[in-house]
Amino acid sequence: MIRVAIVTDEPGWHGARLRKAFNARGAAVRFLSLRDCALRLDTGSPRIVLPGFADGLPDAVFVRGIAGGSLEEVVFRLDVLHALHEAGIPVYNDARAIERSVDKGLTSFVLARSGLPTPPTLVTADRSRAEAFVREIGAAGRPLVLKPLFGSQGTGLALIRDPAALPDAQAVNGVWYLQAFIESAPSGAADWRLLVAGGQVAAAVKRTSAEWRTNVALGGRCHAAVPDRSAREMAERAASLLRMAYAGVDIAALLADDLLRRRLGAAGPASGLAAV
Repeated sequence: MIRVAIVTDEPGWHGARLRKAFNARGAAVRFLSLRDCALRLDTGSPRIVLPGFADGLPDAVFVRGIAGGSLEEVVFRLDVLHALHEAGIPVYNDARAIERSVDKGLTSFVLARSGLPTPPTLVTADRSRAEAFVREIGAAGRPLVLKPLFGSQGTGLALIRDPAALPDAQAVNGVWYLQAFIESAPSGAADWRLLVAGGQVAAAVKRTSAEWRTNVALGGRCHAAVPDRSAREMAERAASLLRMAYAGVDIAALLADDLLRRRLGAAGPASGLAAV
């Protein structure tokens, strides 16, 4: 029987659904925390130590989540995934894809450089440059979203309208990530999350919220949705650029094309969509 290790520190309902899906396909599943793994490196016989796999490595590894920690702890956890890849074990997503996608700064750079419509964004360790960017975007009547460089579920986000409202360097771990806020609904907020697997959109939901964040962890609601071709193509291209085996791609729809042009600049594409 095929053995699959699911990397997660909190299996929860996600883990239960994944286990059921793998079991239905004839695969046995064991949950695994990278905290508990080790690399035993002896000349000629390096070993990857995975709890529950004393008799040999799994046939595949599915990465559901990686716990945070110090720089050294995070790098070590990625080292384990790199080592599995070097040992010929399929890893979804592999460490390189995680490095490209977990860091909002690198993700935004890759998407923007490719030409995907992306809100004006600044990543900087210089507070004066961050303040100037707030004034620049604010001059057009636009607030900005301050985001932690690493993080998810809407934690740590803040709307910034004035340079004086920027938190100090310690509060942002020395880096300000600022992105122009996109109005996506007349009141509250709405966006789409598209799941890309194997290069194609496999599922999608529309998320709505009474406030400006749509994260389900903060009270957002999910609705079944069928994305149009433009949204599917954008999501599939984003996942391809980041070289991800599977990805959840968030797309904001703007109120109108003229609003899109105002948000992204007169030369920006008028697709009505923007990757965030």
